[in-house]
Amino acid sequence: MFVSNMEIIPQKKITRHLGLVQGSTVRAKHVGKDILAGFKNLLGGELVAYTELMTEARQEATERMIAQAESVGANAVLNVRFATSSVAQGAAELFAYGTAVVLEDSDT
Repeated sequence: MFVSNMEIIPQKKITRHLGLVQGSTVRAKHVGKDILAGFKNLLGGELVAYTELMTEARQEATERMIAQAESVGANAVLNVRFATSSVAQGAAELFAYGTAVVLEDSDT
């Protein structure tokens, strides 16, 4: 599966437009790691536990989006975007979405 944030791909043509595909996940960190992150927040610096959380969430949301694209017969997802939102204290949703298409090599 080809995944890109571009609307078009050089040397490829879109032969079918299959519509919006999406994937999401809601994640919360373990309370112990949340407390450690709180201390780090006071001192400054990267909150590694949260970075790991968002990396895992982005991967899972992307995998779910790709699975949906495959189920409709796409071989690519273009114009991919990510969004996040807080759904509860200590929990965040990561949402991935894009346009499912069928790409073929361009004749030019």
